Parts: sequence; C-alpha cells; structure tokens
Amino acid sequence: MATTRTKTKTKSKRKTKFNPRRHRLVGKTRIDDPDLELVWIEYKETGAQDLRNRLMERYLTLVRYIAERILVKLPQNVELDDLYSAGIFGLMDAIDGFDLERGVKFETYCTTRIRGSILDALRALDWVPRIVRNKAHRLDDVFQALENELGRTPTDPELADRLELSQTDYQALLREASAVTMVSLNDQSGDDGDSKTLRKIDILEDKRGVDPEDEALKREVTEFITKFLSKKERLIVLLYYFEDLTMREIGSTLGLSESRVCQLHSRIVLRLRNQLRKYQRDLIR
Repeated sequence: MATTRTKTKTKSKRKTKFNPRRHRLVGKTRIDDPDLELVWIEYKETGAQDLRNRLMERYLTLVRYIAERILVKLPQNVELDDLYSAGIFGLMDAIDGFDLERGVKFETYCTTRIRGSILDALRALDWVPRIVRNKAHRLDDVFQALENELGRTPTDPELADRLELSQTDYQALLREASAVTMVSLNDQSGDDGDSKTLRKIDILEDKRGVDPEDEALKREVTEFITKFLSKKERLIVLLYYFEDLTMREIGSTLGLSESRVCQLHSRIVLRLRNQLRKYQRDLIR
C-alpha cells in the first residue's frame, strides 16, 4: 500500500510543472490567435529555432506588403526582392526584440522595424551623402512652392531669395543637388502607345555605331562606280579608297610595281570622272 502511494506522488510531480509567467501571459499578450500566442510564449521561454521559423513564416506576408508599398516611390531599377530580403532581417530583429508584456500588437511593433531595415539597406546602396540629398529635396520643395505661387517657372534669383542664399551659395547648391540625379539605362522609356516595351538603353544613340543609311548609300555608290571597272581595277579602288592601303601595299598584294599601280589608278580616276559626268543628273536625283 505504501509502495502504491509513492508511485502516485512521483507521477503527479511530472504532470504539475507550473510556469507562473506563462500562466500570467496567456490571454493578455494582444496576440489574437490563441495557438499563435502559445508559440510566442514558448519561443520567448526557450528561444527554440523551430518556433522562431514558425513565427517568421506567419509574418512574411507583412514584409512583402511593406516592401511593395515602399517600392512604389522608388526608381524602376530597384528590385522588389532586394527590399523583401532587407525586410526579412527587420522581421527577425522584431521577433527577437518583441516584449509580450508591453501590451502592444506585434504587427504595429514590427512594421516600424521592417520599414527601418529596408530604408537602411537603401541608404547603404545610395552613393549620394544624406546631407546632399536633403539639400536636393529642399531645393525641389522650394521650387514647387514658388511655381504654385507664381503660376510659372521661378527664376534663379527668386529661388535664391526664397532660400535666403546669395547667388554664389545658390549656384553651389545647384551643383551639389545635380549630383543626386542618376538615371538607370534599364528604366522603361515613356509610353508612346506602342505595345513593345523599350528601355532607355534601347533608344540611346551609339556614337560609335554605324549609320545604316550612310552604309546603304556608300554601298550603292561603290557598286555604281565599280561596275564599269575590270576585276583588277575594282580591287585597286577598293584597297586604296576603302581599305586605306598605300600604292606600294596594293602593288605587293596584286604582284605589281608601285609605278604600275599609280598608272592604273590615274587611268581609273579618268574613266570614273567621265562616267560620273555622264550620269551626273541621275546621281543628283
């Protein structure tokens, strides 16, 4: 009989492990979901990684929502995934720093942390110092205010006067503010009604590129000129005028002396001159 009572007491000790903090927090954490509330309480007690992962998965949609809201005000070269990744770090910090006993909803608390983490990441990527960007924003605000007041574009003296700056300081401010502007060549160009989307790099003029119109015209003139020449004469014209070879180099290529190449060249020029005079009207048209 004594043995039975001892076993019963041992079993009851295993079952009745009372946690006063958990008992005090249940129902008072402002976590609406009871099951989620228990996960929060247990995570704060144990710090278990699997519980933290469950909390992360629960609030990832909030991270994406905040990232999308911030993305709307940013240039097109900024990627949503980059903002989302930065926001996840903010969520991790928010989960670790959240105090269940403060009576604050976690969504309210973590929104500030997530947003701050994303903005910190954007500042780290920004090559312009914050003080310079603040000056640029100030200049833009004054410009817009004056434009609304005057109903026209404000002049430099008017802007300088509103900013309470001398002309020298105002010009210095303009130079600093101009450094803020940066354009991505991957940004889409203005919508001209065409269904095809073009990037700015697609419509940027390539100074080193070949003008197709010039090339086509050059090809037509070359064909017109050389069609009256023999094969050897055609080679001399192409090598001399289009490949920039000297008379000596052309002679080495064709197995002729330099003087012979000069003679042929003079004869070719004379013939072409006569031909061009004959077809002058057609060429002018």
